[in-house]
Amino acid sequence: MSDPGGWIEYGVIVGYLVFLVAVGVVLRRFNSNVSDYFRAGAKGKWWLVGASAFMGAFSAWTFTGAAGAAYESGWSIMVIFFANVLAFAVHAALLAPWFRQLRAITAPEVIRMRFGPATQQVYAWLYAVLGLLYASIWLWGLAIFIAAVFDFTGPATALGMGEVSFVILVTGTVVLVYSVAGGSWAVMATDVLQSLILIPLTLLVAFLCLRQVGGVSGMLQGIHDAGLANHFGIITRPGEHNADATNPDYWKYTWQFAIAALIYKTVTFSTIDVAQKYFGVKNGKEARMAALLAGGLMLAGMLFWFIPPIVARLEWADQVAAVQMSKPAEAAYAIAGLNVLPAGLIGLMVVAMLSATMSSMDSGLNKNAAVFTRDIYPMFGRLFGVGEPGPGLSYLLGQITSVALGLIIILLALYFAAQEGGKGVFEAMLNVGAMLTLPMSVPLCLSLFIRRVPPWAAMATVLVTLIPSAWSFGAGKGWWAHMLGPDRSASLPGWIGSWVVTGWPYHRTVLINLATGILAFCATIPLWRSASAGYRAQVGEFFTRMHTPIDFEREVGQANDGQQLRVVGTFAAIMGGAIALLSLLPIKENDLSDRAAIVFVGGFVGLVGGVLILAARSFDRNAREAHSDDSGAGGETPAKDVGRASAAASGA
Repeated sequence: MSDPGGWIEYGVIVGYLVFLVAVGVVLRRFNSNVSDYFRAGAKGKWWLVGASAFMGAFSAWTFTGAAGAAYESGWSIMVIFFANVLAFAVHAALLAPWFRQLRAITAPEVIRMRFGPATQQVYAWLYAVLGLLYASIWLWGLAIFIAAVFDFTGPATALGMGEVSFVILVTGTVVLVYSVAGGSWAVMATDVLQSLILIPLTLLVAFLCLRQVGGVSGMLQGIHDAGLANHFGIITRPGEHNADATNPDYWKYTWQFAIAALIYKTVTFSTIDVAQKYFGVKNGKEARMAALLAGGLMLAGMLFWFIPPIVARLEWADQVAAVQMSKPAEAAYAIAGLNVLPAGLIGLMVVAMLSATMSSMDSGLNKNAAVFTRDIYPMFGRLFGVGEPGPGLSYLLGQITSVALGLIIILLALYFAAQEGGKGVFEAMLNVGAMLTLPMSVPLCLSLFIRRVPPWAAMATVLVTLIPSAWSFGAGKGWWAHMLGPDRSASLPGWIGSWVVTGWPYHRTVLINLATGILAFCATIPLWRSASAGYRAQVGEFFTRMHTPIDFEREVGQANDGQQLRVVGTFAAIMGGAIALLSLLPIKENDLSDRAAIVFVGGFVGLVGGVLILAARSFDRNAREAHSDDSGAGGETPAKDVGRASAAASGA
């Protein structure tokens, strides 16, 4: 942590973490059943779900790994984030309303509707295991970065822990407490509040970095003067980053890479698994608006997030190189922030990076707990002759599961941190995750459009697509070539030998896996006629359900739009005011412009909070007037429909 006002930075971080716990405790009252706990009772407004989807779409990797790529290669990394924008555009245009209209609580429930219980269980277990691994990796990677760039030696030593373990324990515990306390309501509310800090802070860091180099024109001139103009282009020539044509990096950020990235994101974002983002929104129209908001925020963010690491390459390359990390470039964003932010906001920059990962962790924790409670536990119940748990027991089971899974995530992250060879394990797990993601996604995407396939089509597609995935994973590794032939160059003819000897570039892996998955899935279409009449009827019901609009009052009941606006707005106003007060602290290093920067961040958060509070008051006033008019006319108010809607609420 920086020396000026260092105690303030620690105070900001601690205050923020305590604040998140308070949000979770307050939002406990929004939960009364499993539907509330895991999907906000299907009452979430578009702005709440959209901001949560935006925050859940990226982690601290954006400000570490992606920022490191921008530091090394310039604007090319924006291709990946534009792919996110394109995926959200597809959601808004088509898929988001379909996803909400599935009327489910977990993704495996939808898989059961589409393919039956066998495929549901396979995917449920894969989701559960991979979800835990990913969450622990995010937490561990964030802790390594934070410990390397910022100084937490004092509190870590006081507790007799290493810095990495200290960050893991503190961050993981906070996520666990507010996620368990408030369920999906707390997850979405904290995501909104975290986005309200992230947006103005990243705008400010980008502005201050541009001011450092003389604006946009100064930055572009600096890139040109450093001889990086071609190297930093969005699309590069093959070999621009590596002159060795046998190296997969030879194809980094080329047109082939860009096309593969766009396809990969669009496919993996257009699956039944991703549908869970929209289960908590009120109806299809609001799901569409939520996707538009998430895509718009992603588009705005990508235009500013990578200015600081590029400026760091021009201005503070020596400082970046001095960071004690295996890949110092990943500290570029933090180094830029340390050089331009005033005392008081450096702690908020740590908070923003924590937020980016915490938002992915809390969503994953809530999602995994839902899968275990709704999909895995009932399977064991049927196996051992135990009946389905009632609403109260399911709610309690969801909370207990959340606690257990949260502790497992923390323990896994601490285990990885304790391994001397952890870096290799970390990279191996990322590779395994990449190898599984596309094979699992292709059938779940195609199944939304192609009806006539047998119930085992998804599992068969995954198994077939794992063949090129395994080849991709092993390509370029000596043990793989040795297994296929003792003399690599002699025993393997032509292109087969070259694909074994050299690693696969990114675009080859994506395009071959995609083609294999599509062909394998479509190959099962002729076998539709072998499916039973019951399964055919089940598929028909699935598509009818997906395309039938939501009748909110009949299926869910009474909305709580005003409460959402009031609670989140109040928390935002408090948080914005607390940030603005930092400008009044007697820190001699902060001049008037530094204090104005602090007020900008606090004012932005507080202003949004004020707008939400005013909107809540307007909503309440209109609701009272409507209620008065209905009562006067002897009409029936929506509230009277809650009783008969309760039976449908669990399935809506």
